[in-house]
Amino acid sequence: MTKKDKKKHDLEEYTRDLNELCDECKKKDESVLQNLILTGFKICKSCRISKTIFPI
Repeated sequence: MTKKDKKKHDLEEYTRDLNELCDECKKKDESVLQNLILTGFKICKSCRISKTIFPI
């Protein structure tokens, strides 16, 4: 594998990780990427609120 192919493969893998799917409820939501940047967790707005209220 050449360096160019490896960069392309790494970029595809990185963007696959940045999809908008929530790790908790598996729904696609725009707020997942925002929460990933703010908190480091891939969760949607509703899961974040429920985790804040019920932290178990």
